[in-house]
Amino acid sequence: MAIALRPALPADAPALAALFRASVEVLGAEDYSEAQVEAWSALADDEAEFAKKLATKLTIVALADGALAGFGALKGTDFLDMLYVHPNFSRRGVASALCDALEKLSLARHAKKLTVDASDSAEKFFSRRGYVAQRRNMTFLGEEVLGNTTMTKELPAMTGPTQ
Repeated sequence: MAIALRPALPADAPALAALFRASVEVLGAEDYSEAQVEAWSALADDEAEFAKKLATKLTIVALADGALAGFGALKGTDFLDMLYVHPNFSRRGVASALCDALEKLSLARHAKKLTVDASDSAEKFFSRRGYVAQRRNMTFLGEEVLGNTTMTKELPAMTGPTQ
């Protein structure tokens, strides 16, 4: 499976909202209750608002053999804000390709450390990549409370002429 990355385009927003919902509803169901999953996936119900949120970040999309497979977003220089993979492409290298790219972009922006608030579904993925748990958080979405873990990863020092 060939994975290609590109910047997200405004026209991608409806498809990215649908991918977000599918990812949360299928992959999040392993670690969160049905009510929590519904509250979480509802964050993409207002596609215009979801598009605005994506536009405020450096958002990249992953295409697997030409099909939209995932997306990730960097907020500022050092916060990995979103990383979602369509369930059909789960555990096939899409999240790793996106995360590799976001880490490189963060490093190119002279960040020394990258932070992520990892869902319970994604915590093991980030841990395997060298992210270290710092604290547990509670996110309130309407009547629901979802737990996540703030994790950080030290980035290697840049060498060469770009330093």
